[in-house]
Amino acid sequence: MYGWIWRKLPFGLPGKLIGSLLLATTVVALLWYVVFPWAGPLLPFTGEDVQVTQQDSEVPGAPGDVEPGTDPADEAPAGDEHDLPYDTDRNNSPPPDEDE
Repeated sequence: MYGWIWRKLPFGLPGKLIGSLLLATTVVALLWYVVFPWAGPLLPFTGEDVQVTQQDSEVPGAPGDVEPGTDPADEAPAGDEHDLPYDTDRNNSPPPDEDE
């Protein structure tokens, strides 16, 4: 199909390049301004269905359920900041000496 379109465009190579650009721009504009606005209401979701909103949770300790003025990091038991399941020193090259 693209070969047929390329052969049918007139005025040699410059005309074919300009014609291809115009055809591509026309197709994109047609999709953007005609097809997508027409198909938008037919899709199973709308703008209000995909927005993230904060809702009050009835479950204590649910994500986002933080009392104002409290910091969840303050509630962590001491020593947990070093109990990572991976080595944090490996693959970290030491900083270069500034004396060199």
